[in-house]
Formats: sequence, structure tokens, C-alpha cells
Amino acid sequence: MSERAFRRVLVTGGAGFVGSHLCRRLLATGADVVCLDNLATGTRANVADLQRHDGFRFAQADATDAAAWRALPGRFDLVLHFACPASPADYLRLPLETLAVGSDGTRHALDRARRDGARFVLASTSEVYGDPLEHPQPETYWGNVNPVGPRSVYDESKRFAEALVTAHRGVHGTDAAIVRIFNTYGPRMRTGDGRAVPTFIAQALDGAPLTVAGDGSQTRSLCYVDDTVDGVLALAASDEPGPVNVGGGEEITMLDLARRIVDLTGSASRIRFVERPVDDPARRNPDTRLARERLGWQPRVGWSEGLERTIQWFTRSAAA
Repeated sequence: MSERAFRRVLVTGGAGFVGSHLCRRLLATGADVVCLDNLATGTRANVADLQRHDGFRFAQADATDAAAWRALPGRFDLVLHFACPASPADYLRLPLETLAVGSDGTRHALDRARRDGARFVLASTSEVYGDPLEHPQPETYWGNVNPVGPRSVYDESKRFAEALVTAHRGVHGTDAAIVRIFNTYGPRMRTGDGRAVPTFIAQALDGAPLTVAGDGSQTRSLCYVDDTVDGVLALAASDEPGPVNVGGGEEITMLDLARRIVDLTGSASRIRFVERPVDDPARRNPDTRLARERLGWQPRVGWSEGLERTIQWFTRSAAA
């Protein structure tokens, strides 16, 4: 595996949850960072403190807008394409925008990386596996996906983006890679984004019932955001094309997750079961052998420590 140092980095979706953590980490390495975000789901608050950093620039623009790309000055040596609504609440609210950023947005980002001679990393997702029939899910698994279901706008956006990256690399020789991210959580998640961890934490801190979908037997494999960032940057610094899974090693049911959050918050909240969404995957568990063997990456933050850090952030944010 090669190691690279990046001097100037573009992060699309950089004001979002994972994107804002990437911006911070890259600035800490001494890189200059341009954050491009239309704020459809990201927030200025996520990068407000970075505005004081000489190496940081925020560009409010849409990744699907060709003019916005032409307006970005200078040359980048790394392009991280993270612009996309990533939670069910967001992509169901913004279906056409989700499809557009996976297609037009990815194409513009790839074209810029090719023009600049930059390394390119696409943030893909475990959702490309759909409701998987193989466990754990290796990168060689093709998936079990409903292309016309309510979740398809996100699933197919990412599947198309992966195909576009592969074709761009094959036709133009673009130095491009794909990371498939599994269920990342941590500080700066939005309480109303519909994902389990922020929803459960907010409900527990409010003393409200924790709304568990179905009977709560469906599983996810949680990965703390610092570990996810490590995996993304390890892939960026390598010559690996991917796809590479980056995700947590512990598979947990949603009911157990809700109970653990109740315990960690000391909440008196009860569990309330609600209707399970259509096409909600029954299991999520990444096979991360490729990341371990090729990138030397594995998650380090256990669920208890990660949830405690996340709960502390939500508690401080609520008090601010």
C-alpha cells in the first residue's frame, strides 16, 4: 500500500455529518480544505469553527451544478465525494436531488479529479447490498435490491455512482476508489434525520418512548465516525480502487441498541414498537477483511465508548 500526503482537498458534502469530520481531520494534517455543500442536509454549524482556519474555505454550491465546479479555483490533489442525502428521512424527502447528486454530481466530481490529476474517493454505502441474503456482506456480493421501492432513490443513486466511477477509471484512467460505508454514528448527527442512533438518544434524553421499528430484531453494525474517517483516509492514501467496506464489527439488533442507549443515558424511557419501513434491511454486517488486509484498517472504538461520546455531545448541544 502506498502512502500519500494531500496538500489541497475538496470535500463535497463537507458540511454534513461525516463530511465535517473529514474536513477537521484533513485540516489537522496540514491540508488546505475546500468544503462544497448546498446545505440541503448539512449545516453551517457543523463547520462554523473551521471558518477561522486559514486553510479552510466554504463554498455554498450544489455538486450537480457545472458552473459551481468551474468557479472553484486552483488544483486539488484529493477529491472526496460525500455529497448526498444519506438518511431515509432526507432521501425520501429529496428523491430527485438524491438521484441527481449520484449521477451528475459524481460525474462533475470525477471530471474535476481527472482534470487536476487528483485521487478521487466516492462515498458509497452498505445500501448497495439491499436486504442482503449473504452474511456478512463481502465486496463481491452483488446484493438483493428493489430498484423501484421507496429506498431505491438512494440505493440506485449509489449503485449508479459506483458504475460511473468504474467506467471513468476504465476509460480515462482516473485515480478513483469506492468506499462502502456501514452505519456510521457520532457527534454532529441531526436528531431529526431518521437514523436510529440520534433518534434513540434524543428520545431517551427527552424521556420519550424509544420508537423501535417492527419487533426490533433487524440488525446493524455500528461504526464510530472517527473509525470511518480513518478508513476513508486510509483508502485515499492507498492505490486501492475498491470497493472497500468500512464498518463496525459488532452486529446489534435495534431493540438491543435502544435498551443500551436507555441504560447509558440513565433514562426512564420505555420502548414503543412502530411500523417497520418498507424494504428495511433485516441484517447489516460488513465483511471488512479487505480493509484489514489492504489498508491495515479496523475499527478501534467500541460501541459503549462511541455511544457515550455521542450521548455527551447531544447532551452538551441540548444545553447550549
